[in-house]
Amino acid sequence: MTTTVESAATRRGGAVGALALGGFAIGTTEFATMGLLPQVADTFDISIPTAGHAISLYALGVVVGAPLIAGLAAKLPRKGLLIALTIALAAGNGLSAVAPNGTLLMVSRFVAGLPHGAYFGIAAVVAAALVPPERRGTAVARVMVGLTVANLVGVPVATAAGQRIGWRVAYLAVALIALATAVALARYLPRVPAARDAGVAAELRAFRRPAVWFALVTGTIGFGGMFAVYSYISPLTTEVGGLPAGAVPWVLATFGLGMTLGATFGGRFVDRSVTGALFGSLVAVAVVLLGFGLTASVPVLAVTWVFLLGFVTQVLASALQVRLMDASPDAPSLASSSNHSALNLANGAGAWLGGAAIAAGWGYTSTAWVGVGLSLSGLAVAGVAVLVERRRVLLPA
Repeated sequence: MTTTVESAATRRGGAVGALALGGFAIGTTEFATMGLLPQVADTFDISIPTAGHAISLYALGVVVGAPLIAGLAAKLPRKGLLIALTIALAAGNGLSAVAPNGTLLMVSRFVAGLPHGAYFGIAAVVAAALVPPERRGTAVARVMVGLTVANLVGVPVATAAGQRIGWRVAYLAVALIALATAVALARYLPRVPAARDAGVAAELRAFRRPAVWFALVTGTIGFGGMFAVYSYISPLTTEVGGLPAGAVPWVLATFGLGMTLGATFGGRFVDRSVTGALFGSLVAVAVVLLGFGLTASVPVLAVTWVFLLGFVTQVLASALQVRLMDASPDAPSLASSSNHSALNLANGAGAWLGGAAIAAGWGYTSTAWVGVGLSLSGLAVAGVAVLVERRRVLLPA
């Protein structure tokens, strides 16, 4: 009996680990581009803000792919779908690695983004189903650990390798990791059938609920603040902080360390209070970006703020994920996947708005003020959401 329990626990741990490995691949490909923008720009003889369009187009791929794949594949077994998504991720990054010009790189980044949101959304639902209800926040956070470790290890290593060998090697490495994830999922993940009444119509019912829309808009606007700054972390480190290019991977690793600790402890905050974690993290993001904007030219302080930014944004991501799952218990896959559409709308919008501020001649630190405005706007939307929910409880239809 004890052996059976231990075997089940080991298999569950292997399944969550495999899901996290996929998150590692996705996190590396999403964020490595930000550290390699100068190299990409040099290769294709374009400006850094123009090279930043690769970030925006990847984000657009996530926005399009997450609801489309989650909706159309609602009736498919979860294990097979997750394996197919990792193979698609490998293909998109393989194309990115061999893109002969800037235009095809942009197209390949869009393709690479398509499986991102659906993978994370469905992986979160599957992980939550493997544990007791009171442990859902922790389970979701552990899946997201793959993304955070990507920022701690994968992105800095990819950036350093890209600076020395060439940026293409980063995308090739991600393609190989994605294929390894497919093998691990086939080995460890149990068969998880789709919900009995699953279908496009059933999943779309989630979008009739105001709480779902409020959560998505909160994520889109609130997370945009982080991306406005982080998208340009490489020139912020070198041009504003005065550090050499070799310091960029270490700054990225600092952000990743913050994310990893945020995933480790953030799940506990979410388990205690989803709403409290949501509001607290949004306030914290605004404070951190304000501090960064004021002290970005002081390397020690700037790096400290980068670490804290990674921590608080990871708590925010976990809180939004669980809030959406709670708001749509009968259609969790599409709502959960749509969270990543929202976060990547934030990615694209944040990168674009930050780039626009830079292109306007306001300097790289102007991205911090863009970020503060976006995070406070997200906080306002979350406040309105709570008021609307309370009104619906007090005055039911």
